[in-house]
Amino acid sequence: MAAQAGKRIIFTGGSGKAGRHVLPYLKSRGHKLMNLDLIPSEHKDIYTLKTDLTSGGQTFNALTSLLSPAEYELPAHPGPPDAVIHFAAYARNMLVPDNECFTSNIAQTYNVIESACKLGIKKVIIASSETVYGVCFTQGDDQYLHFPLEEDYDTNPMDSYACSKLCGERVARSFARRFGVDIYVLRIGNVIEPHEYASDFPRHVGDPSTRKRNAWSYIDARDLGQICDLAVKKDGLGFQVFNATNDTITTTVPTKEFLQKNEPETKIIKEMGEWEAPLTNRKIREVLGFKEEHDWRKYYKP
Repeated sequence: MAAQAGKRIIFTGGSGKAGRHVLPYLKSRGHKLMNLDLIPSEHKDIYTLKTDLTSGGQTFNALTSLLSPAEYELPAHPGPPDAVIHFAAYARNMLVPDNECFTSNIAQTYNVIESACKLGIKKVIIASSETVYGVCFTQGDDQYLHFPLEEDYDTNPMDSYACSKLCGERVARSFARRFGVDIYVLRIGNVIEPHEYASDFPRHVGDPSTRKRNAWSYIDARDLGQICDLAVKKDGLGFQVFNATNDTITTTVPTKEFLQKNEPETKIIKEMGEWEAPLTNRKIREVLGFKEEHDWRKYYKP
């Protein structure tokens, strides 16, 4: 069987922590890419168009661009891309004042989604966050409502960053309904780069209390590339929300035993796998066929 042809994809935020690993993965799968960012990508074979996504005009024009100067050699302009993947954002609170974090993030997401839909682009993938589950940036200690954390959870965060992500999800749902397109939301877990297993996992695994805000879950940045590729290829789902995490909990104790001992007041409302991450990726495995390649235990032995 012939390999599936790659897509023309515009990726926003490809110069950031997650994007710099997702871009080469997508390229390895045969996709043609352009990066929209304020700083160039470290991957010189992927063109970066400097774009302020808080400007609706810049966003619309960027989504009609050629993917690189090399495409001037084509006999005609190929038109809008097949898909847009939107990762660009302030990545957390306290990089800028709260109001700037909120207004910038939601403006970027709105502009990308509106422009894509009005240009007739049928596939948009946006980055949301584990923070919408309400504990990551809560003030003081807080409890999850229940385990596992699934996509139908009653999300009610208190911080501006998570609120911006939740508002972005709502914009996505509205535009998917209005235009009848596929818009998939990825609630991305704590992103781990390859070098961070050695530097960070001794603490993550050795002191699990430090991981409560991340629900003892994570996503390897390279596996996030696989998730994006699968989302690009899976058509016809309309609006969807997916937890984007790896399979297993970041503890040396099985999930149920760990949660019952350390979070005794929080109910486990569904049967969970022996080592299943509390921020479960069950839906993305069942619907998109995700199969993790980078289990943390490959890189750190407690």
